Amino acid sequence: MLDFILLDFHWTQLLQPQWYIENGGLWFIVFAVFAETGLFAGFFLPGDSLLFVTGIFSDKLVTSGLGIHFGSSLLNLIVLGIVISLAGNIGNFAGYWFGKKSGPFLFERKDTFLFKKKYLLQAKEFYDKHGGGAIVMARFIPIVRTFAPIVAGIVGMETKKFTFYNITGCIAWVFSMLFAGHYLQKLFLTAFDFDLTKHLEVIVIGIVLITTAPIFIKLFLDKKKNATKDMP
Repeated sequence: MLDFILLDFHWTQLLQPQWYIENGGLWFIVFAVFAETGLFAGFFLPGDSLLFVTGIFSDKLVTSGLGIHFGSSLLNLIVLGIVISLAGNIGNFAGYWFGKKSGPFLFERKDTFLFKKKYLLQAKEFYDKHGGGAIVMARFIPIVRTFAPIVAGIVGMETKKFTFYNITGCIAWVFSMLFAGHYLQKLFLTAFDFDLTKHLEVIVIGIVLITTAPIFIKLFLDKKKNATKDMP
C-alpha cells in the first residue's frame, strides 16, 4: 500500500486534508500536527482545515486508528483530541527546545543582511510582555504557530510559563477545530440535508481565508501606518 501511495504522490497533496485521512488515517494526522508545530519545514501543512475535516470523520478515524470504538461520538472526539493534543504539545516543545539551544548563539551573532539582533531583542520584549497570549493566539494562525515556539525558546521565555500556555493553547485549538467539524457536519445534515464531506475543497479554502485574514490585515495596517509616518 505504501508503494502505491508513493507512486501516485505529489507534494501538493500535503495541502489536502482528505489525503491524510484517505491514505494514512489517524497516525498521518498526528504526525502532520507534530510537524506543523515543531519543525521548520512543516509551516505549510494544513493544520486548521486538517483538524476540522478530522472532526467530520472522527468516528471512522478512531475506529481504524486505535482499533476500538468508545461507545459514543463524544467519547471518540475526546480521545481523538487527547491524542492529537499530545502531538501538538510535543511538537511545540521540540520547537521551543531548538530555539532555546540556538538562542545564545543568535544573541552573540553579528548583524548580517538577513539577521538583525535588534529584531531578536524586540521579540524578547514582546514575549516578556505578551508571551502567554502570543503562544495561545499563535495556535490559530497558520505559519505563525510553527515559528512561535521557536522564537519563544530563542528569546528565553520561562519554561514554566511556556509550558502552561502551550498546553492551554494546544487543547483550545485542537478541541475547537475537532468539535466544529464534527458538530457542524451533524447540524448541516440534520437541518439542511447538506453533506460537508461532498464539499471539502470549498470548506478548506474558506478556513484558509478566515485563518490567514489576520495576517494580511496586520500587514496592510502596518504598511498604511508606515506610509503615514513617511508623509511630510
